[in-house]
Amino acid sequence: MITARLDADVLARIRLSSSPAAEALAWLVATLAERRHPIFGAPGPAARFALRDRDVRMIASTLPTGKGYMPDLLTPPPPRGAADLVLAEQLDMVAATPADVAAFQVAATKHPSADARRAIENGTFAVRAAQGLARFWSAAMTESWSGLRDRLDADITAKSKVMATEGVGALLGSLHTHIRWTGGAIELTKNRSWHWETTPTDLVLSPVALTWPTYYVQLEDPENAVLYYPPQGLGVPTGADRTAVSRLIGPTRATLLRDLHVPRSTTDLSKRHQLAVGTVSYHLSVLHESGLVTKTRAKRTVLYQRTDQAERLQ
Repeated sequence: MITARLDADVLARIRLSSSPAAEALAWLVATLAERRHPIFGAPGPAARFALRDRDVRMIASTLPTGKGYMPDLLTPPPPRGAADLVLAEQLDMVAATPADVAAFQVAATKHPSADARRAIENGTFAVRAAQGLARFWSAAMTESWSGLRDRLDADITAKSKVMATEGVGALLGSLHTHIRWTGGAIELTKNRSWHWETTPTDLVLSPVALTWPTYYVQLEDPENAVLYYPPQGLGVPTGADRTAVSRLIGPTRATLLRDLHVPRSTTDLSKRHQLAVGTVSYHLSVLHESGLVTKTRAKRTVLYQRTDQAERLQ
C-alpha cells in the first residue's frame, strides 16, 4: 500500500496533462520486452530500428522489462503550458537533470550497461538520455502521436467534467479500481506487503495509454509527483484479453459483466455471486455510468444487461 497525503494546497494545484515522455518510455519498454499491447498491438519495426541508436540503447539498459524501477528523470512531469510544447520542455528537463541525481537513479536500476555507467561517470548521461528519447520519439512515435493524443485529450476532458461537477475527490477516486481517495489521502494498492507514506507538495494526474490497463506513480520528489493512470475509452482489447479487462475495471465488476449476457436483477446477481445487495448495486451503477450495462424496468424489478460495447470485451 502506498499512501500519498494531500493537503488543501496540493489539492488546489492538481492538474491533468498527458505526458509524451511517459508514452515514449512505455513504448520503449514494450519494444524491449517484445510485448503486445492489449489495444495497440506490438511495437513495429520502426521502434526496433530505433534501438540501433547508441543513446537509445543506453536508456534501454536502465529500463525494466517487467516489474522494477525506472529512473524518474526519464519521465519528468508534464510542464504547464501549451500541449504542443510539452515534449520539447520535457526533453529540456531531462537534459538539465543534475549529475548526482542521475547517478543516484541509475544506480537503483538492475543492469545499466557499461556505456550507461561511463556516461554517469563523465556526467553526460542526462544530455544523452534526452537525445535518445528524442530519437526514439522521431523514429517510433511521431506518426502515431496525433491520434494517441486525441484519445488522451478525450479522457482529460471527461475527467475534468468529473472534477467540475463532482469535485476533486470524485476525480481521484475515478482513476483506477486500485486507487482510493480517503478524504485526506490517496491510497494505492500494490501487490507488496510493505506500506509507504509520502506527502507530495505538487501532483500531476497523467493518462498514459501505452501502459494500459495498469497505473504507476512517481512520488520520490515531492515537488514533481505524478500519478500515471489508464485512460478510459481507448477501444476494445485485441484477442479478448479478459485479464486486461479485469485489471481495468476490477475482478468483481468483470465477473458481474460476464454474467450479464442475459438481463439480471441486483438480487439475482447477489445470490449467484454471494455478494451483498449493496455491493452489487454499487458495481452496477459504475458499470452503467461507464456505458457497459443498460438497465430497464420490468414492473417493480430493474434488470441489467451488458451493452454492445461490453459484449466486445468478453
